[in-house]
Amino acid sequence: MELQAVLMAAGGGSRMPDLTYNTPKPMLPVGNKPLMWYPLNLLERVGFEEVIVITTKEVHKMMSTDPKMKDVKMKLDVVCIQEDGDMGTADALRHIQQKIKTDVLVVSCDLITDVALHEVVDLFRAHNATLAMLMSKAHEFTDTVPGQKGKKKTAEQRDFVGVDQSGKRLLFMANEADLEDGLSIRKSIMRKHPRMHIKTGLEDAHLYCLKKAVVDFLADNKSISSIRGELVPYLVRKQFSKTTNSPKIKDDAEDQNQKTIDGSTNHGQDEPLLQLAQERSCWNDHRGDMSEAYHGGKLRCYVHIIDQGLCYRVNTLAAYIEANRLAPKLFEEPAVHPSAVISERCQMGSDSIIGALCQVADKTSIKRSTIGNSTTVKEKVKVTNSIIMHGVTIEEGCNIQGCVICSNAVIGRGADLKYCLVGSGQQIEPEESSATRLSSLIE
Repeated sequence: MELQAVLMAAGGGSRMPDLTYNTPKPMLPVGNKPLMWYPLNLLERVGFEEVIVITTKEVHKMMSTDPKMKDVKMKLDVVCIQEDGDMGTADALRHIQQKIKTDVLVVSCDLITDVALHEVVDLFRAHNATLAMLMSKAHEFTDTVPGQKGKKKTAEQRDFVGVDQSGKRLLFMANEADLEDGLSIRKSIMRKHPRMHIKTGLEDAHLYCLKKAVVDFLADNKSISSIRGELVPYLVRKQFSKTTNSPKIKDDAEDQNQKTIDGSTNHGQDEPLLQLAQERSCWNDHRGDMSEAYHGGKLRCYVHIIDQGLCYRVNTLAAYIEANRLAPKLFEEPAVHPSAVISERCQMGSDSIIGALCQVADKTSIKRSTIGNSTTVKEKVKVTNSIIMHGVTIEEGCNIQGCVICSNAVIGRGADLKYCLVGSGQQIEPEESSATRLSSLIE
């Protein structure tokens, strides 16, 4: 087993609380499949036979009853952690350290992509990297988002990402929030890489290959809580540390035999002698053909930037809506589930999908929409550009446009909803809904 797969599926979905109020983010339906099904399917397609799933008891319980999760053939080693808002992704990785026997591939449960996974893994292998990660171009969502009227859009702070001329070696990474005094690059980086491309407009896909030694490092450095926010910037920065080519596992400077992230040992007083021996060696990794790639550094970080294809992190309402439009196109499956009962007098667009056990009555129109499992759509209903989750009832004569209707909601007869977000289990009365526009109807 070359890599162990780890799926992070304990996030609370704090950036889209209206959707995750009653349904945990990993189990939100996207194209009538749980969100976490997509990264699991990605891992399964490239040959993984087992994955460690870090999640909560609530999600684990829902996984055991969801029919789509039963389609996953891999062995799922589920590790439940407490639903604690203070526990970050690095904390979760530290929690399973005893299960990690080799290098790891860490994936977030909210990643939907058709990227060739070997692109990242090959970088990791070829350069014996400490870290290899996936990034994509940041997405601009221009469509109207339901329930957002009057709410100011929070400006996303940019990441500044520095890469070498190949575009693969990750040399620098900083968030705009951390650059109060402007963008400054350390001389140690510029000496080894005098030409660096600084890129903005990129988004971290939260897919990482990491050395096992990094997991061991986390076990001894409990101050690091987040992979994306703390560990990755730390590793990138430490590539060109003045003191050592690889960060120490422990901060005790008196320990003359400290383990390092690259798995080697710092021999203290013997270091000058070892350095002299390396310089006079007839072969080493920092001269000749290998000079440009390594420069003698043992800690190396790489990035694969996807410029074509689908790559979304479903962590906002806008991203969730877009994912529902695009995700079904990844798989050749029937648009209408065989168990659904659809009237012959229903007009359904080819870009819509209808889930299991649905009932759709006469004189209905469904275009560019997703209809969840066990949903009932009665006569003379028009649904356009909308996401209808599981177990929803839409009474006769409704017009629903640009909406997200959460599970088990009931939309009263004749309702006219445009760009609304209706919470789980909510009931919309006809007399209250005829003029509802751009509103969020969450209890």
